[in-house]
Amino acid sequence: MAAAKRAAEDDAPATASAAKKAAVAPAVPTNKTMPTDYSFIAPAPQDALRIVSYNVNSLAASCKKGFKEYVAAEDPDVLCLQETKANQPLALVLSKASFPHQYWHCSRARKGYSGTAVFSKVKPLSVKYGFDAGVEGDSDDEGRLISLEFESFHLVACYVPNAGEKLVRLDRRMRWDEAMRAHLAGREQTKPVVYTGDLNVAHSEIDLARPDTNHRSAGFTDEERGSFSTTLAGAGAPRVDAFRHLYPAATAEAYTYFGYRAGCRDRAVGWRLDYFVVSSALLPRVQDVIVRNQCYGASDHVPLVLHLAKGDGAGHKEAAGAGAEDADGGQH
Repeated sequence: MAAAKRAAEDDAPATASAAKKAAVAPAVPTNKTMPTDYSFIAPAPQDALRIVSYNVNSLAASCKKGFKEYVAAEDPDVLCLQETKANQPLALVLSKASFPHQYWHCSRARKGYSGTAVFSKVKPLSVKYGFDAGVEGDSDDEGRLISLEFESFHLVACYVPNAGEKLVRLDRRMRWDEAMRAHLAGREQTKPVVYTGDLNVAHSEIDLARPDTNHRSAGFTDEERGSFSTTLAGAGAPRVDAFRHLYPAATAEAYTYFGYRAGCRDRAVGWRLDYFVVSSALLPRVQDVIVRNQCYGASDHVPLVLHLAKGDGAGHKEAAGAGAEDADGGQH
């Protein structure tokens, strides 16, 4: 989530060029509470897995603001949550009847901080909390990373550390990115990867409302943007920002985060911080990436949805829920 620096920068008056840009920007929803009618959500294509990434900015609080109603309407096959702020798995958030495979990674460093969870209708072959063995450069004691192996791809669900106010954690962020690249590369040796979550970076100027005033704000520094470019480049096998590949010119309608302060939602002062990055081998299976920009109010982020074609053979096994035994309901 955005640091205080970012919020302060967003509160600053817009430059003339930014004001002109805002005047012609596409209209985006300005609701501050979750919808009561979700008829705009169409069923997932029958030949696709629906994977959702959502920074909930406290799952307990989000549940009081429409989170469960949204999930029921979206009906994902796999739901990846960031910033759960849970100290332990929360009972009865989503039923095991709907999502029989539930995995929690809670922060050991600080209570009520960070945290990720994955809820799946499809049984993974394996689940890993934190970085793979042998990956050096950072540790995950804040519950930021869950990786799941499915029949035909790896899913890496992540809440990337913020560089912090005055960029006090920028060095830590760079170490995390380096470790993540090693983690992704290791998994890509066996299967392509879907890397998703709140990656806490607006990669290009088109990815936030006010680039001119945020070049030293967490999430838009040259260092973070360059590091994300390196992640996309891979090591001889490029990875793809799936949404930007499909929608290269999308601006305000692409933003996934709107701060609570100073009417950011009303003025479409947002950032695109949430991503689906896929190994290039998976790109032909990407049917769509949807920013649910109507679904604001349960969090300061909106959900991001990937439709990934099931493919042949292994993909259909995924749809049927095949997989080896593992430790459901894991807590780390």
